[in-house]
Amino acid sequence: MAAKVFVPRECAPGETRVAATPETVKRYIKAGFEVAVEAGAGESAHISDTAFKDAGAEIASDAKGLWSSADVVLKVGPPQQNAKLAADEASLLKEGAVLVCHVWPHKNLEAVIKLRDRKVSVLALELVPRITRAQSMDTLSSQANIAGYKAVVLAAAKLDKYFPLLMTAAGTIQPARVVIMGAGVAGLQAVATARRLGAVVEVSDIRPEVKEQVESLGGKFIDLPMDESGSGEGGYAKEVTPEFLEKQRAIVRERVLAADVVITTAQVPGRPAPRLVPADMVKDMRDGAVIVDLAADSGGNCELTQNGKEVTEHGVLIIGYSDLPAQTSADASMLFARNVQALTALFGKEGAVELDLEDEVIDGALLTHGGEVRHKPTAEALQGGGST
Repeated sequence: MAAKVFVPRECAPGETRVAATPETVKRYIKAGFEVAVEAGAGESAHISDTAFKDAGAEIASDAKGLWSSADVVLKVGPPQQNAKLAADEASLLKEGAVLVCHVWPHKNLEAVIKLRDRKVSVLALELVPRITRAQSMDTLSSQANIAGYKAVVLAAAKLDKYFPLLMTAAGTIQPARVVIMGAGVAGLQAVATARRLGAVVEVSDIRPEVKEQVESLGGKFIDLPMDESGSGEGGYAKEVTPEFLEKQRAIVRERVLAADVVITTAQVPGRPAPRLVPADMVKDMRDGAVIVDLAADSGGNCELTQNGKEVTEHGVLIIGYSDLPAQTSADASMLFARNVQALTALFGKEGAVELDLEDEVIDGALLTHGGEVRHKPTAEALQGGGST
C-alpha cells in the first residue's frame, strides 16, 4: 500500500505559504505516493484546490483524520495549537509518522517533547546541513533570498527620497545611501536589489571572505578590524566577543549616520540576534531614514525594533516584520515546496518511506526519531529545563 503524504493548511497568523504546489504534487505521485491536500491550503499563495486536484491530489476537508493517518506530513511552520481542529497538531500525528517542516526547536521545546513522545520522526528544515549536496533542500537560503529582496523594496516604498541618481531640469537628485549589515544570502540579495534600483550600497560583515561577493554585486565592503574571525560553520556567522563588536560598531556608526536606509540581517543560529544598532545610534540618524531589521523575530539587530511592527523612533522608521517571505507567497511557496520535495526524495521512493540514518543530510536534519531527541543542542536544552 502506498504511503500517504498530507499537506495541511497553515494556521499560524500571517503565514501565507504552503509546503507543496501542483508541480511537487506531481512529483510525489510519480514517486508512488498518495497525496492529500487540505482544502484551502494553497489559497493564500493563490493556488486553487482545483489546481491541486488536477495535479492528482485528493482535496480533503477532514484535516483531523489526515493528521492522524498520514505517513508523511509536509508543513511550513512548526506544529501548534490549531483552533479549527481544536487540537494541538503535534498530538494528532500517528506514531512513526514523518514530519517535514521548520521547527525552530530552541523556541518550541514543548512541541519537541510532544513529537518525541509520539515517536514522530521530525526532519527540521532549518537543520538541513549547509553542504553542496543539500543546496536544493535549503529552505533557509531560498526564503532568505526573498526576504533580502523584499526588505529593499519595502524600504524604497517607505523612504522619503528616490533610490537612483536623477538628473532633472530642476537639478540633480543624489542617490540614496544604503548600509547593509550582514552579507549572507539575504544581505547579498539586498545588495543586488538596492544596486538595481540605483542606490549607493555599503556592506559590513564580520566574515572577511564575503568581501569579494559584495564587490561583485556592486557594493562597497566596509573594512573592519579583524582581530578574530566571525566565520562559523555552514556559512553562518558565529558569535563574537563584545570587545570585537564594539570596535566594529565605531567604524560602522559613521556609515549608518550618513545612510538613508539600513538593512540588518545578522543572525546566529539558536542565539539572540547580535545588537548592531543601539538606540543612541538611531537617535543620531537623519529624520526620515528607514531601518529594516530582518532579525526581528530573534530579538532584533536594532535595539528599538519591535517584532512584527513598524515603529518610528527619533524620526527613524524601524520595520520589524519577520514574515517577509510570506508577503511574496507565490514564489516563496514555489521555492519552499521544491526544497521540501528534494529532501523528501531522499527517504520516499516507490511509495514507501525509509529513513537512512547513515545519510548525512537525513542525520543532520533529524530532530526526533524513535522516541529520542537526536539533535544535541535541543537535547541539552531539554535537560537544562528539567524536561525528560
